[in-house]
Amino acid sequence: MLTAVAAVIAAAALGSLIGPVHIPVSGAARSLLNALPGIDVPATLTDRQVDILTVVRLPRVALGGLVGAILALAGAAYQGVFRNPLADPYLLGVAAGAGLGATLAIAAGSSATGAVVPIAAFAGAVGGVLMTYVLGRTVGRRTDTSLILAGVAVASFLTALQTYIQQRNSSTLREVYAWILGRLSTSGWHEVLLILPYVAIGGVVILLHRRMLDVLSLGDEEASALGVPVRRVRLLVVTAATLGTAAAVAVGGLIGFVGIIVPHAVRLVTGASYRVILPLSALLGAAFLIVADVVARTALSPAELPIGVVTAFLGAPFFVLVLRTSRGLR
Repeated sequence: MLTAVAAVIAAAALGSLIGPVHIPVSGAARSLLNALPGIDVPATLTDRQVDILTVVRLPRVALGGLVGAILALAGAAYQGVFRNPLADPYLLGVAAGAGLGATLAIAAGSSATGAVVPIAAFAGAVGGVLMTYVLGRTVGRRTDTSLILAGVAVASFLTALQTYIQQRNSSTLREVYAWILGRLSTSGWHEVLLILPYVAIGGVVILLHRRMLDVLSLGDEEASALGVPVRRVRLLVVTAATLGTAAAVAVGGLIGFVGIIVPHAVRLVTGASYRVILPLSALLGAAFLIVADVVARTALSPAELPIGVVTAFLGAPFFVLVLRTSRGLR
């Protein structure tokens, strides 16, 4: 756990200091100390460096950490609830619903960097999950597999709707694709405060059920025999993970594979207990996305890659590896 905390601190320092404008470590530390009440040390940064640190880089680091933490935590939670190592936060129609919501808002004239698109994406993500849940519980055989298959069907349908709207509004394609590929470049403290309650509430609910997820891994009948309210636990964990993911998608766009890469990397090192996997996934998910964002904004500097492209480069081969070894990871 201490190693994971150290990784988050190191990633945050990396994200705060690296960029086109050089900011020395000692100067950044002095500026942060000066922000604390009752502490006054001589400042060595220029006003411009202070603004870049506090207005541009720190909120971006904070947002990347929160988004990475909740995506990784949600991925681990879905894998535990559905006992499926390939489950991730976008499995239940979250991504497709959010993409449709954002596309509708942009097609209606909203800017991709404005306040309306995140709200529309959040509403679309929640709507997509509700459609999946209703379809999976009313049409299917009320099993976890039915819910996953319903998620695939809903995602396909919503993606088709999104494509249709894009074709009817070709002038907005560029903005829609910029949002779909993920972005932290427009982040500020407003976005951090927007997502913080969802990450906090969703994270606490999931972590409080970590022991029950260990029991659920034995099977529904065995968990019920041990006194675990299986349906209630599953509903609470899925709801918490989905709301957290929807908030992450709303402020950061579609950033894939974090929920696959991080929990499985933790599982390979620590074993199959969710008491360990969940908190470590949250911490290392935060560190992973902060570092991915550093790569995104420095690899082709002064141009910037969408962060979703970076996570996809890493996640696609990792997903194939998980697919090949999934039987052994159950």
